[in-house]
Amino acid sequence: MKNRFIYILIVFSFAFIFNIMKLTAIELSIYTYNSFNSEWGPGPIVFKKFEKICDCTLKVISPGDSGVVLNRVILEKENPRADILLGLNNSEIEKSFHYNLWEPYRSKILSRVPDHLILDRENRVTPFDYGFLAFVYDSQKIDNPPKNLNDLLDISYKKKIVIQNPKTSSPGLSMLHWTIAEFGEKNFINFWKKLKPNLLAVTDGWSAAYGMFTRGEIPIVLSYVTSPAYHLEHEKTERYQVAHFKEGHYRQVEFGGIIKGTKNLEIAKDFIDFMLSEEFQNVIPLSNWMFPVIEY
Repeated sequence: MKNRFIYILIVFSFAFIFNIMKLTAIELSIYTYNSFNSEWGPGPIVFKKFEKICDCTLKVISPGDSGVVLNRVILEKENPRADILLGLNNSEIEKSFHYNLWEPYRSKILSRVPDHLILDRENRVTPFDYGFLAFVYDSQKIDNPPKNLNDLLDISYKKKIVIQNPKTSSPGLSMLHWTIAEFGEKNFINFWKKLKPNLLAVTDGWSAAYGMFTRGEIPIVLSYVTSPAYHLEHEKTERYQVAHFKEGHYRQVEFGGIIKGTKNLEIAKDFIDFMLSEEFQNVIPLSNWMFPVIEY
C-alpha cells in the first residue's frame, strides 16, 4: 500500500512539473498574412520546423492581408502583442519605418542574400522571398490577353478584372506603385479613372480575389508571374496563363522583422536566422510560390 502511494505521488509530481513547464515555456508570437499561414501555404511547414529547434511554442495570428497586419502592429505599437511581423513588402516598409516599429537585427546569414534584395541598410527588416506582379488570365475565356498596362483599359475587358485594395493588400499597394512608376505621379490617376469600368471587384486581399478567379467568376486577376506554376504542379493544367507585359513587371520583395518591445528578443533573432536557412528557404517555391532569396 505504501509503495502504491509513493508511485501515485511520483506520477502526480511529474504531471505537475510538466504542466508548470508548459506554462513557463517561451511563446513567440508571429503576425503574418492569411495566405502564408493557410493550409496550402508555407506557414504550417516552417513554423513546425522552427518549434522543433527553438524549445518554444509559436502563436501565429493571421488577421488578413499584409496591409491589415501592418496596421494592427501600428495600432499596438505602445503595447506590442507580437514578436515578429512576417510578410511585409517593399511597398509597405517606408510606412513601417515612419512608425518606428522595429528592433534592428542583422542576421549572420544575410551576407548570402543578393545585394539588390537588401533594401534596408539599417537591418530593421530582412528579406525572405520575392516575386513579380502579373495579371493572370483564364485562357478558356480570354483569347487576346493584355500586353501592357494600357491594354487593360480596352473596352473588351469591361467588368472582367479583379484587383486588391491598396489600403489593405500587398499586391494591391504594389499595383498602385507600379502605375506610379509607369505613368508618373501626375498621370497615374488618369489610368485608374479609365480602368474603373473594367473592374468587377476590388477585394481586401489576394485570397479573395484569386478565389473569385479560380471559381470562374472573373477571367483576369492581379497576382504573380508564378501563379500558373501552382496550377501546373497541383492541377496539371496550363489553362491559367500570365499576361506578359513588354515593359516588365513590378518586383515585390517580402520581409520579416522583430517588433520593437519584444520580450523574446533572442528567440526572435533565432527566427530571423531560421527564415534565411535552408529549411525555410527551400519550402518557399512550392508553397508560397515566390522565389527564395537564397538558393541552397
